[in-house]
Amino acid sequence: MSRFGLLGKNIEYSFSKTFFSVKFENESLPHTYHNFDMSCIENFDNFIANNPDIKGMNVTIPYKEEIIPYLFRLDKESKKIGAVNTIKFRKDGKLIGYNTDHFGFATALAAFLPIKEKTALILGTGGASKAIIYVLDAMGFQYQSVSRYPKGAILGYHQLTKEIIKNHYLIINCTPLGTFPNIQEVPNIPYNYIGEDHVLFDLIYNPRETEFMKRGAANGARVSNGFTMLKHQALKSWAIWNR
Repeated sequence: MSRFGLLGKNIEYSFSKTFFSVKFENESLPHTYHNFDMSCIENFDNFIANNPDIKGMNVTIPYKEEIIPYLFRLDKESKKIGAVNTIKFRKDGKLIGYNTDHFGFATALAAFLPIKEKTALILGTGGASKAIIYVLDAMGFQYQSVSRYPKGAILGYHQLTKEIIKNHYLIINCTPLGTFPNIQEVPNIPYNYIGEDHVLFDLIYNPRETEFMKRGAANGARVSNGFTMLKHQALKSWAIWNR
């Protein structure tokens, strides 16, 4: 029997535990999956030392970047992305970082292609956004990042004009705004400029329909939550842990 789990902070909402627990039960695998809720990343080394039976771990907000110094090395893709969401525990005790978010997002986004133009707005600049940027680069998108803390080429939400919204047909929410239980929260963009040529993609999967998605759909946009992305990145993580 092996233990797996999700490293994050305030992650009671997470679906990963349910996803893997159901998978293990359906496939009669003698494994368990747990939420490793950690108040600060500085506790990580001590936690690992006291839990030697862990074989693999997913990583979520806010530790996708902060976890990197605690790992022996990163694979090529996670190093390029600059964020980790999967850790493989090698038999020699070394921890290797991977990123499967990019695979999950690319797979989920494929269902919405083609989009009128390959232009995107990325809401948020945290660890989750880095895998999105990696995919958009690979697909040849032109994109603009938006943050509460604008600097350089990164726009602030107050700078989002009608022209900017109208000219960016894929809008991706990489922030936690709208996650259960704070389901009324929503990125502050001018939704009245959204139209039927837009795709609004929310990385959040709980609730299934976020306020971000509702406002997009109300204006005719195609919308998606993060569940399909989660499923595909989780299965990719499972493959990494077992190779």
